[in-house]
Amino acid sequence: MTITLLNYAQYQIGWLIIVISASRAQPWLGMALALTLVCGHILLCRTRRVEFTLVILTGSIGLLVDSVNVMLGVLSFSTGTVDFMPCPPWIVVMWMQFATTFRHSLRWLVGRPALTALCGAVGGPLAYTLGTKFGVVSMGPPMVLSLGILALAWAVTLPLLMWLAGRHARTGYRFWS
Repeated sequence: MTITLLNYAQYQIGWLIIVISASRAQPWLGMALALTLVCGHILLCRTRRVEFTLVILTGSIGLLVDSVNVMLGVLSFSTGTVDFMPCPPWIVVMWMQFATTFRHSLRWLVGRPALTALCGAVGGPLAYTLGTKFGVVSMGPPMVLSLGILALAWAVTLPLLMWLAGRHARTGYRFWS
C-alpha cells in the first residue's frame, strides 16, 4: 500500500514539476527532472524491460494523441514547442511518466475497461483544464467541444494503455521480494 501511494505521489510531483517549469518557460528543466523520476522508477522495478517498453509505448501514443488534438485545434501549447512536432516534448515526457502508474498505483484498473474509459473521460480533460490554469495549454473554442473531444480521446486511449499494461501480470518493485 505504501509503495502504491509513493508511486502515485511520484507521478503527481513529476506532473507538477513539468507544468511549473513549462509555465516559467523552462520546460527542459522539468523534463530532465521528470525523466529522472521515470528512470528511478524503472530501476526500482523487477521487470525493468516491461516498464521501459510501456514508458516508450505510452510516450509514442501520447505524442500521437496530442499531435492530433493540436492539428484539430483542440489543444494549443504555449511553451516548449519545437518546429518538427505538433506538441511539445514536455507533454510527451508527461505521458511517459503517466505510464509509471499503470502497473502500480493504477493497476486496479487492469481488466476493467468500462471503468478505465470513464476514468479517462474524466481525468484526461481535467488534467488539461488544470494545465490551462498554469497557462501552458489552451483549448480551442468552443471549450465544451474541446473537452468532449478530449474526453472521447481519453476514453479510448486509457483503456488501450491499461490493456498494454495488463498484458504483463507480474508487477512490483525489486525491494518487494
